[in-house]
Amino acid sequence: MPSTTSSPPFHAEHIGSFLRPAALLRARDEHAARRMSADDLRAIEDASIRDFVALQESLGFQAVTDGEFRRSTYTENFTTSGLSGVSADQTGDGAWAYTDASGHRERARVLTVNCRIGWNRPANAADFAFLAGVTGNTAKMTLPGPCYIHFRAGRERISRDVYPRLDDFWTDLIAAYAAELNALAAAGCRYVQLDETSIAKLGDAKIRDALAARGDPWEALLDQYLAVINAIVARAPAGMRIGMHLCRGNRMGHWQAAGGYDTVADKVFRGLSIDFFFLEYDSERAGSFEPLRLVPEHKSIVLGLVSTKAADLEGADALMARVRDCARYVGLERLAISPQCGFSSSEKANTIMTYDQAVAKLRRVAEVARRVWG
Repeated sequence: MPSTTSSPPFHAEHIGSFLRPAALLRARDEHAARRMSADDLRAIEDASIRDFVALQESLGFQAVTDGEFRRSTYTENFTTSGLSGVSADQTGDGAWAYTDASGHRERARVLTVNCRIGWNRPANAADFAFLAGVTGNTAKMTLPGPCYIHFRAGRERISRDVYPRLDDFWTDLIAAYAAELNALAAAGCRYVQLDETSIAKLGDAKIRDALAARGDPWEALLDQYLAVINAIVARAPAGMRIGMHLCRGNRMGHWQAAGGYDTVADKVFRGLSIDFFFLEYDSERAGSFEPLRLVPEHKSIVLGLVSTKAADLEGADALMARVRDCARYVGLERLAISPQCGFSSSEKANTIMTYDQAVAKLRRVAEVARRVWG
């Protein structure tokens, strides 16, 4: 684990998104209804981001995010706006549906690739520059993971007319991500988090069955996904720290999958050219810490122990005990703590917890980091 005063990851981390302020949600509605200009909306986004940055700094976080306040979903900043050829043109349920603790189900987006994947523009450089300009701390930019498109679309929703060979789809996607990372680096960004929501879901038998039914054996898919991520990391600018967040789905308290990391641990932890991972570990759905015995000694783990899917505040002593339990597998100096996911991966009103409850959870993360690591 790098020093808490040098480079990421830090012992207290925030994954990315946060509950949108009420004023920002109202402004988005006004803009959608064409009663507010884009410039006026951006001014309200700017003010909201300044306030959220100040909050993170006051709680003691060394790395800050913009809360993803300019996005409608965590993928919108790149998948459907920074890339050409990708659309989210219908919703799906079945294996891709989201479920909460009560059994309530939410439908999920299914993507389509209908023309060549291309990099449209620097989708995040200006947003990063603003964030970096309002903090003296490390500014972190989050990007959706590259495998999300194929995981949701499958081969049948990636046009065979456009891509007779799926290898060409991956080549174009890798090039687009490399261009985006270089644009971020040119804007001064040195810390990127890839939100790869596909890989951890391979631990769920129902997800594996659904993939097999569409002709995607999960073992081959895992190898392909890891190769794509490694190709992107290999083309990242020198000096850029890239961490990967693994998640089983997060939408207003709902999730898409269950199952530990055992199925993918060996290939993911040993085979990926990623030096640190943000791992969801807030519930029994994530399994035990035992698969972390496979993490090489030069890699770090940020433990997502604080739930963004439940309002109850975790006890500091219980969290500290879990960190020390995990230290049986990964040295304490290579561990950190964070929420299990962002607090609001879409701008839809989060009815799971209040703003104050979410702030209390961030405060608890920072408190535990101080008590464990000093």
